[in-house]
Amino acid sequence: EVQLQASGGGLVQAGGSLRLSCAASGFTFDDYSIGWFRRAPGKEREGVSCITSSDGSTYYAYSVMGRFTITSDNAKNTVYLEMNSLKPEDTAVYYCAADPNDYCSGYGSGFTHPFDFWGQGTLVTVSS
Repeated sequence: EVQLQASGGGLVQAGGSLRLSCAASGFTFDDYSIGWFRRAPGKEREGVSCITSSDGSTYYAYSVMGRFTITSDNAKNTVYLEMNSLKPEDTAVYYCAADPNDYCSGYGSGFTHPFDFWGQGTLVTVSS
């Protein structure tokens, strides 16, 4: 059974940092790309970042480029999202998801391919 568990959310002041983790199990981690999404209150879900397993290619939405960094530890089956210079508009529930085709591409504000497996989210709240 494919399982993805996001963790690391919390309350932080604007300008602060958080690191989210996505722990994966139940599938061959090396065959999948992992993406991070977020859904802010009253807004549509946004594809934030993703990383492939095959070559570590990454994608970032325009809204987080230069502030967020995605990395993968294949030995731990875990993907991290380092979030720096956080802004109140980054407040959202963050989810991680897996694509068995190991794709990672986007158009600035979302991904160009679906992710088939989803984990529960972790809440990030950035206070002003």
